[in-house]
Amino acid sequence: MAVNSPGSPRQKMINLMYLVFIAMLAFNVPVEVLDGFETVDKSLSDSSGTMLERNRLILDALADLRAQNPEKADEWYLKGLRIRSLSDSLTRYIGELKLRMVREADGRNANISRIRHGDDSEAASVIMLSPVNGEGKRLRNGIGAYRDSLTRLVTDPVRRAVIEKTLATQSGSGGKSWEASLFERMPLSAAVTMLTKMENDIRSSEGEALTNMLHNVDAGDLRVNRLRASIIPESDRVILGDAYKARVVLSAEDSTRQPRVVVNGEVLDGEENGSFSLRADRTGTFPVEGYVEVTGSDGAVTRSRFQSSYTVIEPLAAVAPTLMNVLYAGFDNEIDISVPGVAPQDVSATMTDGLLTRRGDMWVARPAAVGRSVTISVFARTAAGADVRRVAVKEFRVRALPDPAPYIEYSDANGNPVMFRGGGLQKAFLMNVGEVKAAVDDGILSIPFRVTGFRTLFFDSMGNVIPEVSDGNRFSERQRIQINRLVRGGYFYISGVKAVGPDGTEREIAVMEVRVR
Repeated sequence: MAVNSPGSPRQKMINLMYLVFIAMLAFNVPVEVLDGFETVDKSLSDSSGTMLERNRLILDALADLRAQNPEKADEWYLKGLRIRSLSDSLTRYIGELKLRMVREADGRNANISRIRHGDDSEAASVIMLSPVNGEGKRLRNGIGAYRDSLTRLVTDPVRRAVIEKTLATQSGSGGKSWEASLFERMPLSAAVTMLTKMENDIRSSEGEALTNMLHNVDAGDLRVNRLRASIIPESDRVILGDAYKARVVLSAEDSTRQPRVVVNGEVLDGEENGSFSLRADRTGTFPVEGYVEVTGSDGAVTRSRFQSSYTVIEPLAAVAPTLMNVLYAGFDNEIDISVPGVAPQDVSATMTDGLLTRRGDMWVARPAAVGRSVTISVFARTAAGADVRRVAVKEFRVRALPDPAPYIEYSDANGNPVMFRGGGLQKAFLMNVGEVKAAVDDGILSIPFRVTGFRTLFFDSMGNVIPEVSDGNRFSERQRIQINRLVRGGYFYISGVKAVGPDGTEREIAVMEVRVR
């Protein structure tokens, strides 16, 4: 038996090592996806900071109302302090979990702002799902207790429903626990982003609860000389195909009078309590503006304006096999260039040794020559008025277009076009064929070539070769006469096919055998 035969122990070991290598490739997370998680994490952190400041202003307003009228406002102010204390405690705990995860992957000197091993898929599982000291169940119970505390304090049923939905901790699909569905084999960057989203949800729920505390104070007993309209989005970044959702609220509200709310020129239904949604059916940044009108007891109408914007982005997911980083020279290669969290109009790109142009939602790369790698650099303006900066660089190998295959196109009995690439063909179909075509059509590329000429090789009864030359890409009259003389089982060859591709080069391609059925 040969040393490397299929059944030998050595070959079995090689096969096993190959399977392990393929599995390792399957779990490799592209760096673009990790960068996308960092962008989302920063955006969520910024949003949490904004909501924290908004919540502080609401608490300050409750403190002012308490100072003016302790009898009516004291109860709600103390409940507001209780809500703030619960929120701070839970977000501190989540911050500690993020730091523990990063230290698990990067070591004791880890920096949560600069994660080195974002693709580590074990750190989150160790911290959150360890059978003995796993924090996942404790976190789920903590969020549940926080949710129950808030819903007991909130009197508005609509706000209670929002809080319950935002802080839901139901089990995942397939019978998995909530924590397993979120952190099992989750890359570190994704797990940290998920915890940042939880902090964001907590601050959002805190804001709902504090706003309810503020509304429970009877503002009619206090002097209000200024109304300020605000728009509160669930998120200012929207995935393509989803909807932008927000609420328009006033800092002071009279339950006996329904304000008139106008958003982007449309009057909202009064029963929606200022809630609205806008369909996100294309990417980009879009304005949200309007006003709120309130009629006072004296009949005077006070109008308060508001404005904001939201950004629609593509879903943050990418699958990029590294072995396919290939462009074809002299050919318009369509590529997709996008930056998570940045509108398409704020993205630009350049390419070395070739031409790169935007075509609708896609980009077209046309390398100049075979054998020289090209580099595509992507630039983005991440905020209004910000400088344009380079966000990605990627190298591509450049190859020549593969040779096309010749074929004969004819229509079957039902009139459907058929591409005949060799073998047996009925004589009736063959006699109706006028030309020979060529194309690269391998299921990945579909590129037509222009045939400039070919020859046919027939055989007489003595086995002598009878060559005939085409009329360009069409069968000549002499070739058609030879085809007509063929009987069932007879055959001929189409050879010397010359074809010109999009790159302008002429090449001689494969021979095709044709048999009469």
